[in-house]
Amino acid sequence: MILRDVTEEDLAIFFEHQRDPEALRMAAFSSRERDAFMTHWRTKVLRPENVTRAIVLGGVVVGNIGSWEQDARRFVGYWVGREHWGKGIATQALSAFLGVEPARPLHAWVALHNLASIRVLEKCGFHTMRDERPPHPDGIAEVLMRLGSAA
Repeated sequence: MILRDVTEEDLAIFFEHQRDPEALRMAAFSSRERDAFMTHWRTKVLRPENVTRAIVLGGVVVGNIGSWEQDARRFVGYWVGREHWGKGIATQALSAFLGVEPARPLHAWVALHNLASIRVLEKCGFHTMRDERPPHPDGIAEVLMRLGSAA
């Protein structure tokens, strides 16, 4: 598994990943239409101040991982295509990404029902904080996890 810079060709793969209904349920995330997705990635995600990488396994782009500033905190997020779940790719990618992204603390919002993602974060040293977002309108609760101290 390698992490590399995102190319324009990767965006079509990422777009398809975020259309998967089961992945959306696990991530507590809403899918975007193609134009909105491409605009979001080109103008928000791929900004120079963000660290964004494609996750590549055996020459195949299987997901993405990145970090960004939000609400005066540095966040990390990742997405692995469902056909690649259960292979340890997210844990391996996050572990490698932590060597690329030096900022600490790092934060991640995760849906409480997404036990696999919570476990990925825990394996990489993240701990659950007391902060909890109010449930989404659809009732999904999220918890904030952190790596490193706030000091």
